Formats: sequence, structure tokens, C-alpha cells
Amino acid sequence: MSIDLSSPSATALRRAADIKETIEKLGKELNSLIGGSAPPLPKRRKMSAAARAKISAAAKARWAKVKATKPAAKAVKPVKKKFKMSAAAKAKLSALAKARWAKVKNAGRKKL
Repeated sequence: MSIDLSSPSATALRRAADIKETIEKLGKELNSLIGGSAPPLPKRRKMSAAARAKISAAAKARWAKVKATKPAAKAVKPVKKKFKMSAAAKAKLSALAKARWAKVKNAGRKKL
């Protein structure tokens, strides 16, 4: 049996609606038997602006109380000046390192 959808009659439309309802009902029953679909998520609750403001004020008060009871921050020690090496000292150390590496390479090694 075929249904002409270009100009359906009222009985054909009613029959199509019944079939669609039956299919949906069977689909739901199948899902409940095999656990095919997850249960719908609960709707989110909405909070009024006044309630949000009240919660925010309470949180700010709690943090103010916590910060008030903390001891004062310790004084920061002054940073010592870094030792600056003279150019002559750098050259001397460089020469010593080059001599060390030359000795190692002449011995045929690749590590000190």
C-alpha cells in the first residue's frame, strides 16, 4: 500500500500520524529495555540576583576575616649585589679551561 503525499486525504494523514506515534512508542520501549538512551538531565536552577549578591557579600566577608587574621608579611631581605668578574679574570679562566680541554683531546678522550 502506498500513500500519495502530494495530496493526502484526511484518513491518510490520520493513519500516518498513528503510525508515527506507534513507532515513537516502540522506540521508547526499546530504549528502556536495552538502556539505549541516557535519562534526561535535570533542569538547572536559576538563582535570583539578590541571592547571588548575598552569597558574594558573605564570601567577601569570610575572605576579609581570613586576611585580617594573617600575620604581616615578613620583611624582604635586600638582594646582594652580584659579583662582577673583571675582563682579565675571565680571560685567565678561559685560558685555563682551553688548556684543560686541549690536554683531554690530546689524550684521545671526549670527556674530562
